Amino acid sequence: MRELLVVLLGSLLLLTACRGDVKMTAEAVEDRASMPGLDASVVTTLISDSGVTRYRITTQTWQVYDKATPVYWEFPDGIYLEKFNPDLEIDTWLRSDYAYYDEDAQVWELRGHVRSMNADSEFFETPQLFWNQKTERLHSDSSISITRESSIIQGVGFDSNQELTKYTILNPTGVFPVKE
Repeated sequence: MRELLVVLLGSLLLLTACRGDVKMTAEAVEDRASMPGLDASVVTTLISDSGVTRYRITTQTWQVYDKATPVYWEFPDGIYLEKFNPDLEIDTWLRSDYAYYDEDAQVWELRGHVRSMNADSEFFETPQLFWNQKTERLHSDSSISITRESSIIQGVGFDSNQELTKYTILNPTGVFPVKE
């Protein structure tokens, strides 16, 4: 009797599960530009130039909007970028909480606790930074703090070469050491 009850209950579950009137559908996407063509998680990639590894990018989320105008990449969980010298040692690094890259203009926008270290071990901090790969320049209209071995320079507005070795603070503030 017990075996018959188990068989009947099992058959009833199978019949219920196999009903053809249940349809699983997703809504159609009308605006393809609003969807990423690539949505990758936990990514580390190397970028080379003329066969030499130049950069390593690490991110939790990388989305490429290839049908948008302009085409752009978005890193909503932030980005960590390392630049290598010819000996493949880390020359400089840069980290931000959010990143956006305009592929056509070749301009990066980095936001939220943007931090970087240059080859001279100077530490840069700003809430927003723009990197124009065409002109090889970095700039910001936000506050900037540069920690050097013997001083801290602060200001608002910043312009630099992409190596962060030749820079100008547009509106400096704070105390500055002066050599006599």
